[in-house]
Parts: sequence; structure tokens; C-alpha cells
Amino acid sequence: MRRTLAITLTILMLAAVMPPAFAARDNVSTENVLRWINSYRAKPDPSRVPDAIRALSRLGVLAEPEKAAVYVGFLAGVIAADPDKAEQLIGKMLPLPDENQWIVVRAVAYSGIPEWQAMLTRLSDRLPARKVMIDKFLAGKLPRLDDFELERDPSWYEKVQDSMRLQKYFQPALPAEVKLANTPEVLDTLWGFYFATGASKPVLRITRYLQWAKDRDNVDRLTLGNMAKYTLVNNASRDTGLLAILKYASRHEPEPLRPLIKEVVDAAETVDTSRVKKEALAAIDDLQRKGPGSKRDMAWWGYVGEGAIAVGCVAAAAVGQIALGLPCVVGGATTSYALRTWLNTQQ
Repeated sequence: MRRTLAITLTILMLAAVMPPAFAARDNVSTENVLRWINSYRAKPDPSRVPDAIRALSRLGVLAEPEKAAVYVGFLAGVIAADPDKAEQLIGKMLPLPDENQWIVVRAVAYSGIPEWQAMLTRLSDRLPARKVMIDKFLAGKLPRLDDFELERDPSWYEKVQDSMRLQKYFQPALPAEVKLANTPEVLDTLWGFYFATGASKPVLRITRYLQWAKDRDNVDRLTLGNMAKYTLVNNASRDTGLLAILKYASRHEPEPLRPLIKEVVDAAETVDTSRVKKEALAAIDDLQRKGPGSKRDMAWWGYVGEGAIAVGCVAAAAVGQIALGLPCVVGGATTSYALRTWLNTQQ
């Protein structure tokens, strides 16, 4: 019998009091950096970004890329906000250990600035450990944040048509398009970009996942849809700028998305995060009751729990672990512990 959980979600003020820099002598933690990132868009201070990246490097956060997507998105957003000064800013955060140089490469590629290729080329000598990664981005063999598309399953009619096309049996297969895989890391990256800029573009991309929130056939899509919905509601309930973006989107995005975004807006305005959270947890519970399968193996939840802030936000809330004053960001060990604890209570 399922045990009733007391769910406590305590969010502190967005503007956290921080030391003047993230120097090695300061008692800096991941939570400190995350609080600063969360308040950055209200009062941007690019001069502190190199210190923040070096602090994350010292803390070992960047050594595990699957847990660091929010920082990639944040750095990409900082670069996009002021491309003219970006290279100088990056120069101040170098050198980085070989295992951490990847964040600079990916952030430049993800920034979307017109001169990203030229910038990567100029930086390549200072990032020798990531020459292969740089070359693949420059050759278009690695996806960028703009290479984003929600895949859809072909209709029955499309499947029949495809099966009847004789050409596919005789023509060589076309090379696959380079696209960014839809994973919880993408959500984290988009949130990081928003925290850096306050821009609408990453938010609108997140809203596109809402159409998957009720998917019952694909656990990956169901997860991403619910996490997009919960993080949008949770963050918009205390961020008036984000709420304004969503209100505008609820009137101007394509028709299938409008009612879904409006539901997020309504939940945010009434601070109805508990209902949205319960719906997300119910989806997890539903998958657990249905047992393991090709797309319903709870081990997959363990994977996203280790690596994604979005699902970690829900899992940690379920066991009362979110009390850090963070923007629905609880990565790494906290996420893993919270997820395991929640799942153990259901057995």
C-alpha cells in the first residue's frame, strides 16, 4: 500500500547574497553558484562568469557532462548576450583541466552566434584536449542547440506509404540528419540559457515538450513532457518575466500548444504546483505499477535521476529535499538520493 508522503517545497528569495567572487579561497558550493545563476538575468555580471566556471571545475561538477547541462546552457547564453566580449571572457576562464574543456566548446557551439565557428577555430589552440570535438562541430557532425526537433511517430497511412515505396529497397540510404536528441539534458540546457538571458526563445522551446505530458506509449516522451510542465509552472510561479513570456505564448503559439501553455499559466498564477507535481509523480507510479518492459523499465528513471535537474526537481520534492532556494535545480547526488528514497517508499 502506497505510503502518503508529506511534500514540502520551500523556495528562498531569488536574489541570494553572494561573495564578491568565486575565488578558491571562498567557501563556494554548487548551491552557491546555482543561486547566483538563478539571479543572474535580473542583474547580469559577466565579469564573474569566469570565476563561476572555474569554481565549478574545482568542485568536480564539470567532470560529469550529463550533470552539467544547466551550466552549458548558462555559458552559451552569456556568450549569446554579448558576442563581442565573449572571447575575452572565455580567455579569463582558461586554462581549464583537460576533462573540463568540453564546456567551453559546447557552449560556443550552442550559443547560436553567427561567428561561433570562427571563435571555436581561434580557441582551438587553447583547448587542445578537445580538438576532435571542435573539428566535429565545425564539420557539422555534432548537433548544436539550434538543431532541435521534436520527433513524431509516423501515422498509419505514412507507414503504409513507406512500406510500398520500392525505391527505398534500391536507393542507398541518405545520411541521417544531425539532430539534438530529446533528453532531460536538453531541458537543463534550455533552462540554463534562460537563466543567463531571460530570453523567450529557450522558454518557447521548452513549451514544445508540453504536448508529450500525457503520452502513454513512450516513457522518454512522458518524462520530458511532465518535467517541462512542472519546471515551467514552478519557475513561472515566482518569476514574473517568465510568466509574461508564457502568457504571450498562450495567445500566439500554434493552436495545438495554446491550451497546454494556458494550463501552465493558470497553474503558475494560482501557485498550483502541488497538483502538477502530483500528476508527474502519478505518471512515475503508473510506470512502476506496469512493471519493466522495453519502454517501461524503471532503470530508465534511475538514469534520468542521476543526470537531470528536471526530473530531480520532482523526485527531491517528493521526499522534501528541495530547500536550497534553487530554480528547480537539484543535480547529482541530491537527485540520485531523492529518487531512490522516493522509489523505496513505494515498495
